[in-house]
Amino acid sequence: MTLEGRFDDGVVRVGGDARQRYHDSRGYGYPLEGNEIALAPVEAAHLLYRGDLEAVVDERGERLSFREFVAREPGENFDVRFLVYADLRSRGFYLSPAAEPWVPNPPGGEADFAVFPRGKGPRDGEIEYALRVIGERTDVPASELREGVLAVVDEESEITYFKIGRRDPAGTSGTDVTLPDSCEADLLADRVVVWEPPLELYERTFYGQPLEGREYDEPTLQCSLLEAAYLAERGAIDLDPATVRERGREVEGERFDRRLTVYTELRERDVVPKTGYKFGADFRTYADVESVENLGHSELLVRVHPSDYVFEPRDLALDVRLAHGVRKTMVFALVDDADGIEWWSLERLTP
Repeated sequence: MTLEGRFDDGVVRVGGDARQRYHDSRGYGYPLEGNEIALAPVEAAHLLYRGDLEAVVDERGERLSFREFVAREPGENFDVRFLVYADLRSRGFYLSPAAEPWVPNPPGGEADFAVFPRGKGPRDGEIEYALRVIGERTDVPASELREGVLAVVDEESEITYFKIGRRDPAGTSGTDVTLPDSCEADLLADRVVVWEPPLELYERTFYGQPLEGREYDEPTLQCSLLEAAYLAERGAIDLDPATVRERGREVEGERFDRRLTVYTELRERDVVPKTGYKFGADFRTYADVESVENLGHSELLVRVHPSDYVFEPRDLALDVRLAHGVRKTMVFALVDDADGIEWWSLERLTP
């Protein structure tokens, strides 16, 4: 027998054997008195879509089919939330709207759904992750990033899932190497040449790139302005740090200071940052550099943004796809002059 539901104070109540049929066996809704359950609108829509509910009776006594129910449900992003709900249900997950009072607070804070571990449901009190749902044209302010999963629904109703997490870059590169003292260096238009520094400055700590064709025991290194500013501030090269920083601002504006902040933080964490230009990022990073001769793959691609940056989902998809294609993890460094750096990683997720 197919059951009917009825609207009541924002939820859809279903009686009969609904508790055994929908909640106990498949994790829909929340039990009320007797065998009655309360369904969130998106849960009721899914049961209507599957034919498990025959209709939902509204406050005026009208019987609504799936089509009529969806057409009258004005909730924000209801269409994309329904698509994600149906997709995860088809993959064998139980999930509940996070706003419902019977759902434990999902980790990460604000969310559209609480997704339960496979084989578990609302009664178990354990949540796998918080899930937020947006359409591809909905921007994401950096301040609204939360740990959990972001589901983006594109204009053709395809869904991409991103796992969002905190990142704490750390490494062992250069922990036993001492920087040289006042190496001769010249400031050029947008880089610095360091004349005859000790070999380990390049070989062990991966500063700069050797200038080819010079037959000396010690290399001549071409350094980026970021590398040079960092080295100048520590007395490793004989240039005025303020002069190098000013040249950096002339070359790339205020962005230079943000990138220098991130570059410095990575070096202080014993991580080697090198240019990420070939990958469309600010940096690629190496956590453990013992020798440039035996250099492995870089692990992270880092993009640097101000803390008030607003992400476009299309750009997120591009960054994460590119990083995945070159076997790296995409990390965003959000710089705030007062609060320092927040590190966030984004990866594609297949539920």
